[in-house]
Amino acid sequence: MIRIARAEPCDAGEILTVQRAAYVTEAQLYGDPFIAPLIESLERLREVVASALVLKALDGTRIVGAVRGQMQDRTCLVGRLVVAPDRQGRGVGTALMTALEAEAPPEAEEFSLFTGHLSEGNLRLYRRLGYRETRRERVHEHLNLVHLRKKRPT
Repeated sequence: MIRIARAEPCDAGEILTVQRAAYVTEAQLYGDPFIAPLIESLERLREVVASALVLKALDGTRIVGAVRGQMQDRTCLVGRLVVAPDRQGRGVGTALMTALEAEAPPEAEEFSLFTGHLSEGNLRLYRRLGYRETRRERVHEHLNLVHLRKKRPT
């Protein structure tokens, strides 16, 4: 049984381990071992956990996933949805996203996120959760970011 809870700064090391494991396949997909989630420092992640809404998915005491939400104006910027490779495809990502949307500050009128154009599993998940593509941004010759948004239900 997966339980979703707020992350604390002491969780940063375990979250970083899950994040790196989860993003290895993305790095391979795009041929870039230096993507931001793989080179993020432990200190930076601790700062994020202390200043943003960061949720963790727990299976017993093991962290098997995480997601971040940061407010910008009236938009909750969703980032770094990660699920341990051995738990992917079992609803952990959906549970984290649903919890983040529910726990976002009341002033959040919409949610915004992005993923890579080749990340079909991510795109399927976000579309299933009601996110709609708003634009594509070419950031490297091998990478286009797909930006998606979702209005908060009233």
